[in-house]
Amino acid sequence: MAETPARGRRPDFILFFIVLVLIAFGTVMIYSSSYMLAVQKYNGDGYYFLKKQILFLIMGLAAMIGLMKMPYTWLRGVAYAGLGISIVLLVAIFLPGIGVTKGGARRWLNLGFFTFQVAELVKVLVVIFLAHYLTRKSAHIQEFLKGFIVPLAVVLVPVALIVKQPDFGSAVLIMAVALSVLYIAGARFRYLAASMLALVPVAVTLVMMKGYRMDRWTTFLDPWKDPQHKGFQIIQSFLSFGSGGPFGVGLGDGMQKLFYLPEPHTDFILSIIAEESGFIGICTVIVLFGLLIFRGFVIAFRVQDNFGSLLASGITILLAMEAFINIAGVMGLIPTKGMALPFLSYGGTALIVSCMAVGILLNLSTYQKSTPRGSAT
Repeated sequence: MAETPARGRRPDFILFFIVLVLIAFGTVMIYSSSYMLAVQKYNGDGYYFLKKQILFLIMGLAAMIGLMKMPYTWLRGVAYAGLGISIVLLVAIFLPGIGVTKGGARRWLNLGFFTFQVAELVKVLVVIFLAHYLTRKSAHIQEFLKGFIVPLAVVLVPVALIVKQPDFGSAVLIMAVALSVLYIAGARFRYLAASMLALVPVAVTLVMMKGYRMDRWTTFLDPWKDPQHKGFQIIQSFLSFGSGGPFGVGLGDGMQKLFYLPEPHTDFILSIIAEESGFIGICTVIVLFGLLIFRGFVIAFRVQDNFGSLLASGITILLAMEAFINIAGVMGLIPTKGMALPFLSYGGTALIVSCMAVGILLNLSTYQKSTPRGSAT
């Protein structure tokens, strides 16, 4: 493995600027989409969600700056311990008095001042673990046991605990990111293809075992079959997109957030963006995410050591998949899944962990050379 080069650049300003724009826009839209809901639920305090989001933002930016400043090779030393601790926390969720149940799912730890969703942190820790393990075993990456089965088996442990919560969407996301990192690292394609074929019937079985998961598929296929119940949320989302037109109805003037679209400030915040800022607003969000993903892969391509490259690739794929699942879901292109839109949706854990992920990318960008790997110098 090549030695990690000394820092020779400033953090990627374009990536940093993109993230700040997304966060700023998201904060404004959280206020716009949650004001009336907060007034109703919290004794007239229309700023309730905004104040909490600003607190989460401060914590997230502090974590981003901290991870941006420290040598990223430190992450290699905590790769195994971090994943092990996350597994312990996933088990602790099921203990009485520690785990918190919301909406029939037990996904959160009670930290007093806010609840922490462990699966969000696991997503990043899995990427760190795989980047470290696959770098250590780079000479065996095409072997079936050391290069494929062992890392995949380790990842399946937290995935199984996440499925039990239940959080099927996060489990699928983690597996998709893990297989992507394995592919980038050089694992044999036939192993990856065989594992995906083996996982498909497992996924289908898990969907069929839970009625609400089947409902998501049937609603996706025909939301107007039950417009007042199962299809209500996605139909209201369609109305938001349809009402926005080219330029939107104006910031604060949307109607769907007025108790039509459930939880408009969380998973469906893009629907409110569509209504209030129109087609231009949606295109702006998609372009910003596209640029973020592009900058992430540029960093991954230019980092001089294998660990940094796999780490940057995995984090970029994670953010890209989260954005795609949310955007496609609220547009009705895939079945809906309760997954936050990075940097835009309300939520403490998601925002903090996304900021941590970008902090790592910004850190890696300071170690890259001015020319891509393989280019003439």
